[in-house]
Amino acid sequence: MTTDVIDNEPVNALIYCRVSSRKQAAEGGGLDSQEQRCREYAELHGYNVETVFPDDVSGGGDFIHRAGMVALLAYLDAQSHKKYVVIFDDLKRFARDTEFHIKLRREFILREATIKCLNFNFEDTPEGRFIETIFAAHGELERLQNGRQVTQKMKARAKQGFCVFRAVVGYKYTKSKRGGKIIVRDEPIASIIQEALESFASSRFESQAEVKRFLENQPAFPSGNLTFQKISNMLTQVLYAGYIEVPKWGIGLRVAQHDGLINLETFEKIQTRINSDARIPTRADISEDFPLRGFLACNDCGNALTSCWSKSHTGKKYPYYLCATKRCVSNRKSIPRKKLEDEFETFISTLQPTAELFSITKAMFKHAWSQRIEQSKAHQIDLKQEVELIDAEIEALLGRVVDVSNLSVMRSFEKKIEKLETKKLVLAEKSMKSTPTKHTFDEMFELALALLSNPRKIWDNGQLAMKRTLLKLAFAERLSYCRKTGLRTPTLSLPFKVLGGVLSNGNEMVHREGFEPSTP
Repeated sequence: MTTDVIDNEPVNALIYCRVSSRKQAAEGGGLDSQEQRCREYAELHGYNVETVFPDDVSGGGDFIHRAGMVALLAYLDAQSHKKYVVIFDDLKRFARDTEFHIKLRREFILREATIKCLNFNFEDTPEGRFIETIFAAHGELERLQNGRQVTQKMKARAKQGFCVFRAVVGYKYTKSKRGGKIIVRDEPIASIIQEALESFASSRFESQAEVKRFLENQPAFPSGNLTFQKISNMLTQVLYAGYIEVPKWGIGLRVAQHDGLINLETFEKIQTRINSDARIPTRADISEDFPLRGFLACNDCGNALTSCWSKSHTGKKYPYYLCATKRCVSNRKSIPRKKLEDEFETFISTLQPTAELFSITKAMFKHAWSQRIEQSKAHQIDLKQEVELIDAEIEALLGRVVDVSNLSVMRSFEKKIEKLETKKLVLAEKSMKSTPTKHTFDEMFELALALLSNPRKIWDNGQLAMKRTLLKLAFAERLSYCRKTGLRTPTLSLPFKVLGGVLSNGNEMVHREGFEPSTP
């Protein structure tokens, strides 16, 4: 075989291969084909290939961020007593940025490594370096042009309402009937996120910590490395509402092509809660161990009771509730968890109404539900009229913007128009909602009716989130507890005041004819 090996030229070779993405590395087989061509080149020229360094990142950035290239340079440093030929399949695999091309060339020169390329001949002459620079600049130009073209296509798709970035948790990409790909619900994760978002909007979850805890307790949810930043990103992700917005491309809020997990109204409630300072903080130690923490108040000072595990000298742990308020007469005086929670469970049992009373209440709710449907239809008409008024207000503001020359005033107008556009979208979404006739009354209020009919069963069988929901729905304010007399009479919410209050006072529903015997 004829080779071009000369006496002083090194015969030890290293191969560098690169594709632009991990997807290409996994599906395209580009790395394998590059390596094959480089090995054929090495065999033809009599080089002994010691190892191969692959990369799956774009060539437009600093080579120091490429793991394969960093490993290759480190290998050369470790084998400084040997001289190597580094083989590339194509000049574009070397670098697609003129500045970093030159820097990388310098790194190889410092290590006395010779570069060989299958489709380009490196020459250490003024003319050769000039041509090399031209080729590197052409590669950079091509990369930038390709990037611009991809960005333009992505912008066009985003304007049409398509998500063009990596699918957020709860969605996955599938082929669209309109061409390209579209995100769709990824079950069961989508339903889990939907419950988390709706629960935060409705204050079932008081804080992002409760949302995080809920998601971590779902076996089907990929909760690995679930940080508070990820929870914040999830709560502020407008894609979950079925809308898209890309401010860096000047693309304002608009209806997306995919179905949202929640509606825009719910999303706006979430943003209001996030931006509001009036939020009840949730302690990390509120757990299954102390479900009443945060809902119990000290009868002596009115502040919330805390909880803890106390360890005896034998090492055994005992759970307690206690008041941690300084200068309170009950400060640091523990209440055994069992004693307190047994009293609470006894009281919860008294809230169960009689079958007759519950039947009457259910009939009242059902009648109210029917009335609500009729009100909803009338409300839709009002919403459509309000949208028309907002349209007129936006048109008037746009007319005034044309005559404004002051930049700050113009920005003020733009912000107002943006808020009106968002409000318009919320109202339009409300007006397009169908009335709640797809499901029966029993289907819609199954959980609520179960809670009203037997709250003790919910408490005994429910998870922590369900227990916390029961506490929020059953009581209008914190439960006050006295160390000497026990649980004080709580202030019930209206439904339980109607159902539970009658029973706790020893009363019953009055019959139509009253308690006195009927008179002729």
